[in-house]
Amino acid sequence: MGMKHRIAAALLSAAAFAAPAQAADQAFFSNVSGVWTGPGEIVAGKYQGTKFNCSLTGTPVADAEAGIAMDGSCRVGVFSQKMSAVIRKVSGDYEGRFLDGAAGEGLDITAGRVDGDRVLMAIERKQLEGAMVARMLDANTMNVTVSVNVGDSMVPVIGMTLARNLDTMAVGSVQ
Repeated sequence: MGMKHRIAAALLSAAAFAAPAQAADQAFFSNVSGVWTGPGEIVAGKYQGTKFNCSLTGTPVADAEAGIAMDGSCRVGVFSQKMSAVIRKVSGDYEGRFLDGAAGEGLDITAGRVDGDRVLMAIERKQLEGAMVARMLDANTMNVTVSVNVGDSMVPVIGMTLARNLDTMAVGSVQ
C-alpha cells in the first residue's frame, strides 16, 4: 500500500471514530438544553454549608462542533448572583468559561469530554485547578459537582441537583 493510501486510510479511520463521538457530544448538550432549577450547597471551604437555589437556561451554541450556553442566576436568601457558562467544542477540544473566565471573576474551561450521560470539564483559575462533572440522572434531573485539586486528591466543593422545568417546554397534541 502506497503512502497516499495509508494516509487516506488513517484519515478515514479517524473520521469513523470522530463522527460517532461528535454525535454523542451533540446529543448530550441537546439533552441539557432547556430551563433547569434546583438547590445546591457549598460543601467545603470558607462558605461551607451555604445553601442556594439556581435557575438556569441552556441553549446549544451554534458556532461550535458541540456545546451549550447556560445563563441565569443563583440565589442565597435575598441575594441573587448572575450565573453564566459557555462550553464549546472547537477543533476536537473543549474550551469555555464560567462567568467572565479566569481573567475576571470566573473560571476557564480548558479541556473536557462527554462520556454517555455525563460530561467532565477541566476548570482553572490562577493556581486553582479542578473539574466540573454534570451527570444526567434521568431525562429531567441533572447533578452537577465542582471539585478542586488539593494535593493528590479532588475535593468536592459545590453540589447541585437541577430539575428540568417542564412548564417551559412546548407541548403538542395529536388530533
